[in-house]
Amino acid sequence: MFRPNHPFLVTLFKSKFGLKRFFVFIILLFAMGAECQQTINLPAYTRARLHFGFIIAVNWADFAIDPAPNFPKISADSLRTIRSIPQVGFDLGIVSELKLSQYLKFRFVPSLGFSDRQIAYSFVGKHDTFTVTKDIQSVFLNFPLDLKLISKRLNNFEAYVMAGMKYSTDLASQKDVNQIIAGQKATIRLRRNDWAYEAGGGIEFYLQFFKFGIEMKISQGLRNLVIPDNFIYTQSINSLKSKIYLLSFTFEG
Repeated sequence: MFRPNHPFLVTLFKSKFGLKRFFVFIILLFAMGAECQQTINLPAYTRARLHFGFIIAVNWADFAIDPAPNFPKISADSLRTIRSIPQVGFDLGIVSELKLSQYLKFRFVPSLGFSDRQIAYSFVGKHDTFTVTKDIQSVFLNFPLDLKLISKRLNNFEAYVMAGMKYSTDLASQKDVNQIIAGQKATIRLRRNDWAYEAGGGIEFYLQFFKFGIEMKISQGLRNLVIPDNFIYTQSINSLKSKIYLLSFTFEG
């Protein structure tokens, strides 16, 4: 559930666009939508069976980490905590929608996603504490299949909720890296393929020449991605699953 101090929102508002620009954009969007209420835009759109468009999105990638029950013993009690540090990335994709009924659509949005994630390991040394951070960079090919339940169109505005499944493959996966050769640069090896369930919702505005939408969606991975290795950074993790938040802007004709 989103909160005002949710890390995704904090990260978004601290970005170079800034909080003020974000709210100015939202205000202009609603002002434009209100002006468009004077006439019905794209009247034939809701009757068409198939639609296409594209999507630009900001992703906030994270991990759900389940530490190994005995992980302090693995490092002779020097490893104290393991935590995920989410990072911001972006997605580009193509929207395809098939109308099943007046208020139900089937949605397929293949996309290319660029995500960075970090795992921080906190250790206690003889004289001080220190943290080792492992960077994980991914380039995802995503293939989500969703059902979209739409509200009744109100002039040039409608809202919707959606849910479905997603298959992803990581083109930058380092699952075949030789950790012995990598030495101190050894990374967390993750499996290339993953399945996830996702859910979200959004609002759409029918403008003069296209339909513009804003969507928020969460994706929760189902597969344990970590590949066991004979070193502390993976031995201390029992399960590692992907979690991604997505703020999308859609343009459909």
